[in-house]
Amino acid sequence: MSVALDRILHRALIGIALGGLAAGAILWARGDRTFAQCAWAAGSIPVALGLLVSIVRDLLAGRAGVDVIALLSMTGALLLGHNLAAIVVAVMYAGGTALEDFAVSRAERDLKALVDRAPRVAHRDNLGQIEDVPVAGIAVGDRLLVRAGEVVPVDGVLSDAEAMLDEAALSGEPIPVGKRRGEAIRSGAVNAGGTFSMEATAREGESTYASIVRMATAAQTAKSPTIRLADRFALLLLPVSLGLAGAAWLISGDPVRALAVMVAATPCPLILAAPVAYIAGVARAARQGVLMKGGAALEALAQTRTVIFDKTGTLTVGGARLIEIETAPGFSAAEALRLAASVEQASQHVVAAAIVAAARQRQLPIGAASDVREAMGSGVAGMVEGRQVRAGSHDFVFNSPPASVWSRRTLRRASLHSALTVFVAVDGAPAGAILLADALRREAPRAIQSLRASGVSRIIMVTGDRAETAEAIGAALDLDAVLSERDPADKVEAVAVEQGLQPTLMVGDGINDAPALAAAHVGAAMGARGASASSEAADVVILVDRLDRVSDAVDIARRTNGIAFQSMAAGMAMSGVAMIAAALGWLAPVEGALTQEAIDVAVILNALRALGSGRRRRRSSMAASDAEALRDEHRSVEKSLDRLGDTANALEDASASDGAAMIREANEIVADVIVVHEKADETLVYPRLRRSLASGYGLAAMSRVHRELLHLAHLLARLSDGLSEGDADSLLLRDGQRIIESIETIARIHNAQEEDIYEYAAAG
Repeated sequence: MSVALDRILHRALIGIALGGLAAGAILWARGDRTFAQCAWAAGSIPVALGLLVSIVRDLLAGRAGVDVIALLSMTGALLLGHNLAAIVVAVMYAGGTALEDFAVSRAERDLKALVDRAPRVAHRDNLGQIEDVPVAGIAVGDRLLVRAGEVVPVDGVLSDAEAMLDEAALSGEPIPVGKRRGEAIRSGAVNAGGTFSMEATAREGESTYASIVRMATAAQTAKSPTIRLADRFALLLLPVSLGLAGAAWLISGDPVRALAVMVAATPCPLILAAPVAYIAGVARAARQGVLMKGGAALEALAQTRTVIFDKTGTLTVGGARLIEIETAPGFSAAEALRLAASVEQASQHVVAAAIVAAARQRQLPIGAASDVREAMGSGVAGMVEGRQVRAGSHDFVFNSPPASVWSRRTLRRASLHSALTVFVAVDGAPAGAILLADALRREAPRAIQSLRASGVSRIIMVTGDRAETAEAIGAALDLDAVLSERDPADKVEAVAVEQGLQPTLMVGDGINDAPALAAAHVGAAMGARGASASSEAADVVILVDRLDRVSDAVDIARRTNGIAFQSMAAGMAMSGVAMIAAALGWLAPVEGALTQEAIDVAVILNALRALGSGRRRRRSSMAASDAEALRDEHRSVEKSLDRLGDTANALEDASASDGAAMIREANEIVADVIVVHEKADETLVYPRLRRSLASGYGLAAMSRVHRELLHLAHLLARLSDGLSEGDADSLLLRDGQRIIESIETIARIHNAQEEDIYEYAAAG
């Protein structure tokens, strides 16, 4: 029998069982108890027959499970006339089978979104004549034309002077990347600039994008579906039940005792506990905006000990965001942004959209632009309110390489923040520079903290972005490891390495994450606005655009898994007592059935606790001595903050040599005192403090300040690394002064807030 036919049969059986249960309940309520019993029997018999066929097939294949006991108990209940018990067993058995089918289907999910994105036709330059040919027909060395907005069909090298490519599908990075003549171009990237020519260096099947599709498919089919929880106990339960029934028959000489033992041994706690708890857990997760694809996904998520995050669109918002505006003399930041947005609104470029969105968010009056001219991938120019406005790269705006001190300082600051720079000029004079970068999600620190609190021991980030950008995010979130400049194959390899150590959860959102999501022990996709291919490849889909739902999902899964095991253990313990009582003749078959039904009801009610959030922990007061000790630590830190304040003031008029030494000294203070203190607070103090607070969400906000301080410390370390007297011009000293002042100010405010919390915690 084919797998597809099996699934159709399983769906039909659950429909029959549910229909029989509902019909019998209605008839019973109307007083037609005889017909109700018939309806329940009619709903049970097809399930029993289907179960019999399944058992025979399993036995022929050399497998055996608790299904044998389920069949015997269902048949025994029907023979005893206890049809309600039979239909309940039938419904739960058929429901569990349907849930198992859903888990198995994960290896067959449709990769339509991934495959459909691949181009079917390429434009080949044949001695000056452009002809459309199937991508499969492209040979190495063919000269191809890629038009604006098209997907690069195969791997190759750029033949034209320059090109602008959106590689989000490959690296996950939303900001387009500029390419120069002779540089490699990967298939799957989108042409974000003008039409360009390239030379193919690989055929379709050997190119980057085709390998992504193959990896996603192979990783999915390589992972076997989770074995049903009940079958793990089959080797113990089946022989024990049959042996006890046989012994009771042999000793008493009464076959009714054997029947009573089998009825009491019905594996309903095994059949019911896990599916009911998992369905309840899945339902609770859905209320939180988390889609878990069946009980297998939930069970796998509960075992997670390592979490791997993609960066862009997962830990970050996934797009260019305004982070700073550098202004030239005579212009305000608002005016520079307003004029840039006025000309950029005529462009369809992703960077232009980010600038316009930033201006609208600040409610700036965007003017109408005329005579707009755009150089694809370089910038845009036009007339705004009678003035010539240009916005784009430095070369485009000023028609020269960066020579002025202001331009060099702006580019250095952009490099420090790993930001993209859009220069703005008005009537040929510099007006400002807009710095754009991918911003960290606001809830990311809280999500990381919650995962650690739930028992996750290792959190790492893997990204296709540059090392500088990735390390800044890693420092801000205090991750255990950062893997940068990784392509989809490298991500799969990273997942494989971590899975060799402990169960691993992969969290991502882009097409390039699909292979890693499918390869992981459990994959979670940010599906609110992520690629559909990643959602298809994942076991868990976050339906709302919030990263902290990942930690919520882990908490729900662990609680649900615990309830499932608890229900099974308690149910089987009670069933064991009932089996012994039946073997001793203390329970007749009917009484055994009634006892087992009571056990089943208890198991179901306990399993349904997974629908709730659990009891809120009681708050315990912090000892006054502990609170005072924490305040003493702050007083010691205050001395270092005073030194940082003095350093920032002294930098105002410091010479190059003195200033360089001051920045290096400040970096040592921050690294040796501030960073150490904040990390100790996060790992040692906050877990203890959380027990003294009614909710941990207040501390989540404080943890975010820790991340910001760590981020600033990372920036100061980068600035002072290798700093010499010759590098320390006045602008660099100003940058160092800003960072030091920020660290001092934030740390002082943060300490004051923490002391308020200590006081509240000690008050009980």
